[in-house]
Amino acid sequence: MRKVYSLIILQVLLALFTFSTAEGQLAIKRDSSIIKMINKISADSLKSYVVKLTEFKTRHSLSSRTDEKEGIGAAARWVKSKFEQFSIKSDGRMTTEIDYFEVKPDGRRINRKINLMNVVATLKGIDDNDKRLIIVGAHLDSRVADIMDSTSYAPGANDDLSGVAAVLELARVMSSSKFPATVMFVAFTGEEQGLYGSNHLAGKIKLLESEGKYRLIAMLNNDMIGNTVSSQTNLKDNINVRVFSESIPPEGTEEERRTRILSGSDYDGISRQLARYIKEVGERYVDQINIKLIFRRDRFLRGGDQTPFNRMGFPAVRFCEMNENYFHQHEYVREENGIQYGDLPEFIDFEYARKITSVNCAVIANLALAPSQPENVRIDVKKLSSTTKLTWDEPSGKKPLGYYILMRETYMPFWEKKIYVDSNSIELPYSKDNYLFAVQSVDEEGHESLPVFPVPDF
Repeated sequence: MRKVYSLIILQVLLALFTFSTAEGQLAIKRDSSIIKMINKISADSLKSYVVKLTEFKTRHSLSSRTDEKEGIGAAARWVKSKFEQFSIKSDGRMTTEIDYFEVKPDGRRINRKINLMNVVATLKGIDDNDKRLIIVGAHLDSRVADIMDSTSYAPGANDDLSGVAAVLELARVMSSSKFPATVMFVAFTGEEQGLYGSNHLAGKIKLLESEGKYRLIAMLNNDMIGNTVSSQTNLKDNINVRVFSESIPPEGTEEERRTRILSGSDYDGISRQLARYIKEVGERYVDQINIKLIFRRDRFLRGGDQTPFNRMGFPAVRFCEMNENYFHQHEYVREENGIQYGDLPEFIDFEYARKITSVNCAVIANLALAPSQPENVRIDVKKLSSTTKLTWDEPSGKKPLGYYILMRETYMPFWEKKIYVDSNSIELPYSKDNYLFAVQSVDEEGHESLPVFPVPDF
């Protein structure tokens, strides 16, 4: 009898534990169609793109535009041909172009008037009323130690063919998918000479936004995502990847600045929200990867192709390997004192690059399939209260199934709680003095929008 009672008590305790666990944890869905996309991403494909593009000898921004075998022009035309090949699966929804633009001498790294170019493939969204745009890019140009040397062998395998290969592979894998939002795949040039290609595209998108044609919700820059061994320190890391994000956009009104100071939202700008989203979604879908959020716009005193987008107020981040190797970055190819210098394909870990490419895929697909962000998200400050009331409006377009309320203590870098609601308001027993909040839309399949930080509702 004693054994029977003991068994009954154990069963009750297990039932209670199961109930509390189910109540305390929120199961997040993984979309099987996105998993299938990720499973198509191939390290061998990435390697084939990199090896082929190193055969153009140099892709310096001042190199030949007309030579069929060498220079930036030949490399750009080859990238476009791959985009065109992949577009066949899109039923006409993916279009490709080489977008040429003129750059005048700048007294620094451009010594004559030239035409630069961005190679662009645009996968149009299937919802004509959905103006959301997601850009994934990398820079095609390469260099050696002398920034003005446009003829020497400059393979640029990791910097940044690893990123270009990711963009190509994403275009290949995603071209047959149907998203409500539009996805743009870009190979920039002029990065090493001064971010000219990305500055040109950011300006175009700014103009198109003002005309109501697009609304850029995320720009993902992949710049050096294949190296796993650092120079000098010889650290080895094929698990971690850095994602750089700025805290707040440089643009903004005085009223926005004042609100930010009063609400304590200095670490909740749109690019920082994008970075947190990347960490959550990327680690949910991709195994053996840890996303390290670096709370800087880029590496110390440096910049990348996300920088012009940041300057114009867009959400933009940079993916970059955890450890850089300066023996293989901006160097002439040579062997010296037993060390092989030069940015050669043999130093890329293509399995590591595959995982980072897969993170990009998971983030792009989830954003492109998700409902738009909730609109007019507000936090009630009409009277002093120990509780927090949030309200918001349903987004235009696809109707969400519901919303997630995100919470974290003020000193924490990441969201700690995620509460699902199917209404447009909630009152929480947590003080706005001690917690930060955001709201995101979610659909039936678990696709989530970017979070929106609330503004005070006086």
